[in-house]
Amino acid sequence: MTAHESPRLRADATRNRRAILDAADELLTQDGVENLTMDRVAAAAGVGKGTIFHRFGSRAGLIREVIFERAQDLLEHVQSGPAPIGPGAPAAERLLAFFDGFTGLIGDNIELVMAYAGVGRDSDDDRAAMMHQFWQRHIAALLTELRPDLDVELTAMLLHTSLGGTFVWEMIRRGETERYRAGVRALVASVIATPVGSGQMT
Repeated sequence: MTAHESPRLRADATRNRRAILDAADELLTQDGVENLTMDRVAAAAGVGKGTIFHRFGSRAGLIREVIFERAQDLLEHVQSGPAPIGPGAPAAERLLAFFDGFTGLIGDNIELVMAYAGVGRDSDDDRAAMMHQFWQRHIAALLTELRPDLDVELTAMLLHTSLGGTFVWEMIRRGETERYRAGVRALVASVIATPVGSGQMT
């Protein structure tokens, strides 16, 4: 490969990756994760099936990348999106908005989330671990503003665990998404409430 070919090949790879992920996203929305096949994605993206395997390794790798992108969108909203989920709102509003956003992400993508949990682990687990650490640090930072009297690290960890797990997934699949989201919101609100005798929260 010559030097002048490299940028073109990189651009082709970037374009193919985007086309594949967009095609997978559309097929998932239309037909669900159980009907997602490499043949269908390749046809919808206008690429060869070998291109998908080369880029993502397997159907499991493609599923991992789709759910990672959706979680990355939430992370970017937290970092630089509009208030209240993004910077600029009071800590209590930001914390509630974050949990609203995350429970919405799970509720809207439950089959994909469960498929992601079932596809096994690979090198992308480092990215997932970094993202989980970001969520926990974000929760802890807001709690530090709101409830410095708490064991913030532990409380952040406990709140974070409310965002996933078999019980949560089964509840959502039973059609109890709004009950789950309301329960998490009530839990977070109870944690950030001002302790008795310390005055009203502003």
